[in-house]
Formats: sequence, C-alpha cells, structure tokens
Amino acid sequence: MSSNVLVFIEQRGGKILPASFQLLAAANELCRIGGGQVEACVLGQEIDSLARPVTEQGAKKVYLVDDGELALYRATAYTAGVAAVVQQAKPKTMLIPTTFLGRDLAARLAARLHAGLVMDCMDVGYADGELVATKTMYAGKFTAKFQLAKDRLQIATIRSNAYTALPRNEGVSGEVAKVPFNIDAKDARLRVKEVVATSSGIKDVTEADIIVSGGRSLKSEGNFKILFELAAVLDGAVGASRAACDAGYQPHTRQVGLTGKVVTPRLYLACGIDGAIQHLAGMRGSKVIVAINTKKDAPIFKVATYGCVADLFQLVPLLTEEFKKMKA
Repeated sequence: MSSNVLVFIEQRGGKILPASFQLLAAANELCRIGGGQVEACVLGQEIDSLARPVTEQGAKKVYLVDDGELALYRATAYTAGVAAVVQQAKPKTMLIPTTFLGRDLAARLAARLHAGLVMDCMDVGYADGELVATKTMYAGKFTAKFQLAKDRLQIATIRSNAYTALPRNEGVSGEVAKVPFNIDAKDARLRVKEVVATSSGIKDVTEADIIVSGGRSLKSEGNFKILFELAAVLDGAVGASRAACDAGYQPHTRQVGLTGKVVTPRLYLACGIDGAIQHLAGMRGSKVIVAINTKKDAPIFKVATYGCVADLFQLVPLLTEEFKKMKA
C-alpha cells in the first residue's frame, strides 16, 4: 500500500462534475499532511480527453478505464472497474463525491475490498496515519469524527462544496495509465441500454454553488416562477422545503432537508421557509445563508447569515432585477 490518495472522478456524458475537482483539492491537502501524491481514476467510454483537465487540477497520475460496458453507470461494472484501479494503484485513501452514484459505488467498493468507509463527510484529515473524517449527525444536532484504521484502504465520500477546487493550471500534464477492464460473465448479462432524463435541464441542488429555495409560503407551483427567474440570473438551482413538495408545488427531486437532499452551496437563499429542524439539517452547511420571511421569529433566522423580514413576493423580483443590472 502506497501513501497516495486516489480520487474517483465522476463524469456524465463526458462532462466532469465540479464535485470531483473539489475532491482533488481535498486529496492535495491529505497528501500535504501524510505524504504521497494525488491520483485519480476515470471510468467511461471514449474518455481520453478527460485526463488533461484532471491533471490540470492537481492529479499527478490518471487511471483510465475505457470500455463500452462503462458508457452508462451500472453498479457491478463500475465496482469491478474501480476495484481494478485500486488493485493497480494501491492507494492509502480513496475519495468519492457524495452523489447518488458515489454513495452506491462507495458502499459496494468497500464491501468488495474489505475497506473502511465513512459517508457524507464535511472534512478529512490524518492522525497517526489514520483517516479522520468529520460529519454531522442526527439532523445536524452534533458533529462526529470517525477514525479509519490504517491497515486497510480508507474510503470517504465528501459532500459537494465542502472543499474549494484548486485553480486550474493549464498546460500541466501528468502520467496517464490505461487499466484493462474485465467483468464476470454473470454481471455482463445485465446491461443499461438507455437513460432517460426526467428533469428539465435545471441544475440539481446537490451540484449547485447557489440555491434559491422556497417553502409553503409560495402558495402554488406557479408562484415558484419568481424563484426560477432569480436562480437563472445567478446560474443557480431551485430547491424546496418538504412542505412545498408535499403540497405539490415542486417535485421531491428538489427537496432540501433530512428526508430530501443535503446541500452545502456557497449561497443559500431561503424564501418563505420557516426552518423546520429537518430542513435546517439539510442546508446548515451552506457557506452563506440569506433568509427572507415575514415571520421575524422564524427558526430560519437563527442560522441565517443575513435575515430579511420582508414579503418574498416583493423582495425576490427586486433582487432579480438588481442582479440583472449588476451582471449587465
């Protein structure tokens, strides 16, 4: 086992998720503490062009597993592919983005490789050669630290935006190694033939740097239009509280909270959201929180960086117009 840190680079349709670049920054910090170098692995079909942007973001070596079986995500195939990379690279630690794909892959990989695993981390470091991972628990009521033994591979999934990606160093190249892909015959019988997108192309809340979220105070699906307009100007995503989703104002795919999606954007605008404990647990890690609510005693104001006691139907359109002027 080396002292290197291996990062799983998640890509969809040839486009690398920003969360993967953020993990390269986390890996760089770990290597600064524990030695070794940052390495990465990319799986997919016809992915040679993805090696360069990964090395420009800090990876010294990139392992490519290129095969038609990996064109679309399939748990057994991807687990076999990443396991082959781990077998060749022999890293000390592996970092994976906390996405739906990442959660699925990390658990399967840990079981196959008998590795230590901690999910949904906010911060990682080393203590006496062992990985120390920090995460929130019990609806964000407290922070816990987990220490993974150093006698086996240490795997951690990390939330989006927990780390800031390093500046891109254009023109920097690193070593590229192609790893042969083999899959058991029983696994090869199962194939994903097609993936049909059900969203409208709007950013997912787990991947956005800016989120504009609405609560039941929006009163209807149609009224969410003002949030979509603001999100479009800010190049952000639209989220919703559980109450708004249960009322049918937005699909549950946009729900932020303990029973929805946990987010850590740079900016979170909570519009007409009172701040139930489940919702706070899902967005408390945001860097800056702006709350807009007519109820001055709403719990959301206790965690907000900036609070606006105002009517969202008046303030949100004004913000949209001001941001348009600034961008112009």
